[in-house]
Amino acid sequence: MYGSPAEIANLTSTDEFDAALAIHLYKAGRLLQGSRIPFGIIFGGTDVNEDIKCREKCQVMGAVLQEARFAVAFSVEMKELAAAEWPDARKKIYVQSQGIKTTPSETFDWYRFLQNADIPTDTDTLHLFLLVCGLRRVKDPLYLAEVFSDWHRKDPSVHLGIIGPAVDPLFSSEVKEQVKRLPGVHVLQELPQQELHAAVRRSFAVVNSSISEGMSAAILEAMDLDIPVLARNIPGNAAIIKHKETGLLFSTPQEFVMLSKSLMNDPIMEKEITTRAKDYVKKHHSWEGERETYQTLVLRLQ
Repeated sequence: MYGSPAEIANLTSTDEFDAALAIHLYKAGRLLQGSRIPFGIIFGGTDVNEDIKCREKCQVMGAVLQEARFAVAFSVEMKELAAAEWPDARKKIYVQSQGIKTTPSETFDWYRFLQNADIPTDTDTLHLFLLVCGLRRVKDPLYLAEVFSDWHRKDPSVHLGIIGPAVDPLFSSEVKEQVKRLPGVHVLQELPQQELHAAVRRSFAVVNSSISEGMSAAILEAMDLDIPVLARNIPGNAAIIKHKETGLLFSTPQEFVMLSKSLMNDPIMEKEITTRAKDYVKKHHSWEGERETYQTLVLRLQ
């Protein structure tokens, strides 16, 4: 809703605001430059992974980081990337991974969901791979589409569902157009979170094919729901997935298909991966731990 620091300054000029917490060092952070209220920043992922490559954005982010009382990175790797660029800010960057809590709807109608998507409802043989992402270029939702469609022609039991909000409307239209000519690949209607969690729980696997990622909540939620994850081998994903231990990492669409087949043919491996992944999430992504960290940090904004 707000496009400039002046608009935010106007909003916060009333006594109702004591402090601010911004997510994304560039997109949100630049709106708080010169703010009259103290603020903290949470790195989004694309800021430190992508925007940092643009000199102009990098200068803005450095200035924002100077003003911020604290910053939060989801992983040690993300903190190190930021600290290498802005060494003076190292001491104010804290590492706190995302906390996860899944709440699948118990009344979710799986068969209607499949029917609406034109996916066969013979669920004994169905293997639905869900790619959960907001439709924008950095998520690269079509990365696997061609190869997946070829695989579907040979094995009609496999389907790829791309599901999430149309963050970039123009790009979303392109994706929908391309998918029309690819049997076995579907763009699905966005769902409320509890229903999405229920759909994930009924799927065969969750997929992530992003070019760049901070820390994917969709991956962590799938792990928490005992569903195997296949993710593109990029730093943000490799920070939370150990290959063949808590998930599977692929570097090409062909490798994705090969790993998916091995997962389908080896229920013991699938069970071992999902068990270890759930343990990992419990241990490292507890929402209670996340809450404590933020409570402590917010007190620094007094």
